[in-house]
Amino acid sequence: MYPDGNATVLREKLAEKYGLKPEQFVFGAGSNEIITLIAQIFLNPGDESIFASPSFVWYDTAVKVSGGKSVIIPLKDYTHDLEAIKNAITDKTRIIWICNPNNPTGTIVTAQQLNDFLEAVPENVVVVLDEAYYEYARGEDYPETVPLLEKYPNLIILRTFSKAYGLASLRVGYGIASAEIVSFLNRIRPPFNVNTLAQVAAVAALDDEDFVRNTVNETKKGLEFLYNAFDRLNLRYVKSRANFVWVETKLPSQELFKKLLNKGVIIRPFMDNWVRITVGTHEQNRKLISAMEEVL
Repeated sequence: MYPDGNATVLREKLAEKYGLKPEQFVFGAGSNEIITLIAQIFLNPGDESIFASPSFVWYDTAVKVSGGKSVIIPLKDYTHDLEAIKNAITDKTRIIWICNPNNPTGTIVTAQQLNDFLEAVPENVVVVLDEAYYEYARGEDYPETVPLLEKYPNLIILRTFSKAYGLASLRVGYGIASAEIVSFLNRIRPPFNVNTLAQVAAVAALDDEDFVRNTVNETKKGLEFLYNAFDRLNLRYVKSRANFVWVETKLPSQELFKKLLNKGVIIRPFMDNWVRITVGTHEQNRKLISAMEEVL
């Protein structure tokens, strides 16, 4: 018995949740697999794809594997410089990736900023809104993008069960787009890429809204705990709308990574002295800070 290659029950559950047609969803072993499919479908050798830096590293990998050219735009004030991205669009541009909230900085593109940007993007350029941390960021000025699909058929929205739903080890992410785009992606999607247990767990997770609310609330408490600790340690950080925080320390990031790893704590090293630290349980957060105090 192979998995349901159509992920029928999960597909129908999500369609009901978002008020969309079932054929507007594509599934992957994590949303990073869908990123790869998007690059394979829309990029020919020499085509350009634009994304920010630092941002999710898989965009660059997917673009290069597909023979495309990465056009990298530095962040401005730790978030996407949409004006610079808009100015970088050429007749060779095929895909623009917007990670919102951005990984690793945790900053967001607001609803108004996104609307203004989409108005300026040519219709033949695909805009991928990577919303892996959507559940943590929603509210206030964060954009609700599903209603934008009707106006902008060049949009693809990526979400996942790996973060707030806690199913990272089961690998199930999904894309939301026009039925036409989804049909293209399904032509090259491995037919059994989301296993049966992952599909069953994802369906159950959608019914457990209390769990997601608790996860988000506990994460916000954890962020405040880390902010206070970083203030005490005199470390610069960026306020986050995700479940991690972007921190500048007094050590090169790789050196800090190795020293904390020896103490049983894993962080993500990036450039220079900047690292990304994910919020854990209260016990894990305390262990992290204790280890950082010793190392720094």
